[in-house]
Amino acid sequence: MDHLTRLEELLNQANLDIKDGYYEAATNKLEDIINEDPNFGKAYNHLGYMYEAKFKEYEKAETLYKIAIEKSPNYPAVYYNYAVLLSTLGKYDELKVLLAKALLVPGITKATVHNEYGIMYEQLGDLDKAIESYREAGKLTLSGDVLNRVKASIERCKNKKEL
Repeated sequence: MDHLTRLEELLNQANLDIKDGYYEAATNKLEDIINEDPNFGKAYNHLGYMYEAKFKEYEKAETLYKIAIEKSPNYPAVYYNYAVLLSTLGKYDELKVLLAKALLVPGITKATVHNEYGIMYEQLGDLDKAIESYREAGKLTLSGDVLNRVKASIERCKNKKEL
């Protein structure tokens, strides 16, 4: 098994640990990957997710996401995760830059990126831009579930405009 294949396998094991709630084991595996190959950006993303979602250490998570993008700029997952963190923290100027960059990443799900734009604009109170972004997400998706969520988001924004 070559070096990269071994690291991907270790990453998959860490993912399983995360799903099973074994956060310490997952963290150890991710840190082992980084120690072995400091340029393996996916591990920084997964570690960032751990610090964000499981440990609520947002500053550490943000640092890890930035490193992940630097090391693996074409890894779509880091853009989704980092966008959620920036939205949570209300860092909308940084989020706008990240989302614009995300739309250029090969293989990224553009509907998801436009949905994140919609969430951002809705949180900023720019409901017209939010609706426009949600509509774009709806046009780009092939998922019925996503389409239903987008329609609900648009309806929510329309209801807010009436207030």
